[in-house]
This record gives sequence, C-alpha cells and structure tokens, in this order.
Amino acid sequence: MCNSSQGQTVSKTQSATHGVHHLGLSVIDVKQAAQFFCEILHFKQVGEKPDYPAIFVSDGSVMLTLWQTQDQPVAFDRHQNIGLHHFALTVKGTSQLVELYQRLLQHQDVEIEFAPESLGNTPAQHLMCRIPGGLRMELIALPGE
Repeated sequence: MCNSSQGQTVSKTQSATHGVHHLGLSVIDVKQAAQFFCEILHFKQVGEKPDYPAIFVSDGSVMLTLWQTQDQPVAFDRHQNIGLHHFALTVKGTSQLVELYQRLLQHQDVEIEFAPESLGNTPAQHLMCRIPGGLRMELIALPGE
C-alpha cells in the first residue's frame, strides 16, 4: 500500500513516474471521437495510424490516443468491468467550465450526467458527461486557475 500525504509520513523516495504521457481510449467511431475533442475542447490532431485505425489528439498537456473498435463492440459497464471508469481533464477556471457545459448541452451525442457543481468539500467545480461513443469524461475547474 502506498503512503498517504494525509496525516502519514510520505516516503522519501521519489515516484518513478511524473505524469501521464497519453491515455489510450477504444471508441466506436474514431473520426467522430476525434472531431468531438477537436471541435468542442479545441484539441489538435497530432498523429494517426490509418491501418488500425487510430487518431491521436492533444491539448498540449496530455495526448489521447483514440482506437477504433471492431464492428460489434461490447458496451463498458463501470460497475461490472475492469478498466476505465472515467477520465478527467482540467479546464481554466469556472467560467470556462460553464462555457463548456453550455457547448456540451448543444451536442446531440453528449449525455450530461451532472452539471457543474462543487467537487466534494473543495472549492473545485466539476461536471460529468458521456461523450460520443459512451466514454465518461469529467471536466474539473481548480481554484485559482
């Protein structure tokens, strides 16, 4: 078990890693998913693998590699399957979170799970939605950004 920074001593050994390079996501329609990230969140396409097919997009901090599933994909059930429960991206402040929420409401292939609200007992705000292809995405506005 890892040491916690909440009331316990933290190991003096530095972590062997320093962040996420990319997150690989299987999607039903790779072009639709890439279009969503590029048009709604202003990601840029940074690569592709046409023979898979796959499209790679980035916001300049994290890269998402979007991989096309086979013709009859099995829907993910976060309560039953091992794997990705959701992924979270930070945004630049509460006003941007609200602006993105308004854009997401207009997108026919997005299902809002909950509107911007407090993240637990913290000053951060967040929202949760299902994006095209059914993946759960959380957007978080941290205080001071």
